[in-house]
Amino acid sequence: MGKTTILGGIIKIHPKKAVNQSGVTYMEDIIYLDNAATAWPKPEKVYSFMIDFYKKLGVNPGRSGYDKAIEAGNIIEDLRKRLTKFFGGDEDAPERLCFGYNATDALNLIIQGLLSAGDHIVTTNVEHNSVIRPVNHLVRDGGVEATYVPFDKQGFVDPDDIKKAIKPNTKLVIVNHGSNVIGTVQPIKEIGAVCKEMGIIFAIDSSQTAGVIPINMKEMNIDVLAFTGHKALMGSMGIGGMYVRKGVEIRQQRSGGTGVRSAYPYQLEEYPWRMEFGTPNLMGIAALWAGQDWLDENGIENIHKKEIRLAQRLLDGFRNIEGVKTYCADSLENHLSTLTINIEGIDAGNVGIMLDVDFNIATRTGLHCAPLVHKQIGTFDIHGGVRFSIGPFNTEEHIDTAIEAVQDIAKRAPTIAKQSR
Repeated sequence: MGKTTILGGIIKIHPKKAVNQSGVTYMEDIIYLDNAATAWPKPEKVYSFMIDFYKKLGVNPGRSGYDKAIEAGNIIEDLRKRLTKFFGGDEDAPERLCFGYNATDALNLIIQGLLSAGDHIVTTNVEHNSVIRPVNHLVRDGGVEATYVPFDKQGFVDPDDIKKAIKPNTKLVIVNHGSNVIGTVQPIKEIGAVCKEMGIIFAIDSSQTAGVIPINMKEMNIDVLAFTGHKALMGSMGIGGMYVRKGVEIRQQRSGGTGVRSAYPYQLEEYPWRMEFGTPNLMGIAALWAGQDWLDENGIENIHKKEIRLAQRLLDGFRNIEGVKTYCADSLENHLSTLTINIEGIDAGNVGIMLDVDFNIATRTGLHCAPLVHKQIGTFDIHGGVRFSIGPFNTEEHIDTAIEAVQDIAKRAPTIAKQSR
């Protein structure tokens, strides 16, 4: 098995290789604990359905009247209905389920399409840069005001703090449903109730929770939801979108072809074309369809229960290792299966390299595109942390190997720290 050597701040990486019983040298299989970045592997039926569908019906939907184009268009419209129901949207308005590239794409359209000069937005320190950066651009360049609400010591945003931050010119509240760093699931229903009471549009980023935590937009008082397909929804990269409840209108930010009413000189104002532009990602839509099948068969509650059981096993193991620090993980209630740690005396990036090279364990290190989280938990100036994010295909053996790996690295920490000085 390969080993890392850290001397004088220089990291030397030796290949990860093993020899099987026949004497053949091979690269060992990876233990993948980076599911917050993207779920991997995907269910086999997702791969096969994507390929089969694209082979048979990979034509441009909605542009022509021949059978294959109609069939391709039908899966898009059927998936709109399916996801509208899945998210608890207005089932009589599936056209308000709009597809795009990913959640970042949707969040940009939502934020820029709802705010104007003089408006105020309330958001939180738990946000991903897909919210932080569009908001900061509007503050710097567009005359918008913003308030970032901190989370408590356990990683949760208090709905009362959201209420206190709302001003007469507040137009939008947007909250990350589940943190991609500390794994906490925010009290969305309660925050939504505050927004409903005060007449403020409420949007959520469901990147980490769609397919993990049941979401009902009506019950949770959510007006706009952004989602991505390649994480727990078990779809492919390059597909995502939003659902916009009736009564909320987002300004168009782009224009172009839709294959509908081509003589009209402007972008259509009705949904979904109001928020969809150009040829859709048909293969990504096929992947999302197959992902919905897999989630229906397995049940998101069952999947999440298993992942949390493994996360608790991982957390218990980390708690018993001297020099390991966890964040916002006193309890895994209202939590995703995502944990971030640091090992005293070793930079997070170096820990990640050792986990990869020495143990074939894939994690994510650094600031995780969520700098405000790291500033609040005190890890910003030490280059972030090491994130372990568990998915549906992880096993107890994977978790035990990760615990043993971290224990081994922590034991070596004093020597590594001395060599790096």
